[in-house]
Amino acid sequence: MSVITVFEQQAQEYDEWFDAHQPVYQAEIAALQKFVTTTGLGIEVGVGTGRFAVPLGIRFGIDPSRRMLNIARQHCLRVCQAMGERLPFRDEPFDLVLLVTVICFVDDVPTLLGELSRVLKPGGDLVIGFLNRNSNSGRIYESQKEASAFYREARFYSAEEVADWGRAAGFGSLRFSHTLFCHSGNCSPRDLEIRDGYGEGAFVVLDAIKTTTVGGHL
Repeated sequence: MSVITVFEQQAQEYDEWFDAHQPVYQAEIAALQKFVTTTGLGIEVGVGTGRFAVPLGIRFGIDPSRRMLNIARQHCLRVCQAMGERLPFRDEPFDLVLLVTVICFVDDVPTLLGELSRVLKPGGDLVIGFLNRNSNSGRIYESQKEASAFYREARFYSAEEVADWGRAAGFGSLRFSHTLFCHSGNCSPRDLEIRDGYGEGAFVVLDAIKTTTVGGHL
């Protein structure tokens, strides 16, 4: 079963997860808020049901799942059905692109990041939230992913891998934050703190600035 099919069939279950895990969800939002700005034109790629775009003030999104997008529209988001590797936009319209737990479901991350660079203005922000394979909790997610309908087909990456791909796609000025120093629901308030950098936090946010134009260097 493809990843898209899983999210298409279980869109409602996916959306309800956030209500059932509010402390973890709010920690992820807080980590993303360190870098997401509401000025300019922003879009979330892999917007899902809009659980991150809405609280972060992003009005536009794309996703390959029709059922996910139906829920996102109920939150007054402007969305379209598309793949992140083939965005239906001209060059450089956006000031910010957000992805949250998307790269683990993508077949070719460098191609995706190249496409995101294409649609970002020079100096625009790329913000990626992802599960760090090299954290303690990331290793647990990796070992238990076969039991998860959503993560069964996922491929988790280290922060260093994601950073290297970002630089290769023309991004610089990299900054990180991380949270979820715990696994599943067994989290204390200290486990949900937002800290700079990356390491043992399962959820890492990378912020990077586009340093090249579509045709070459700035």
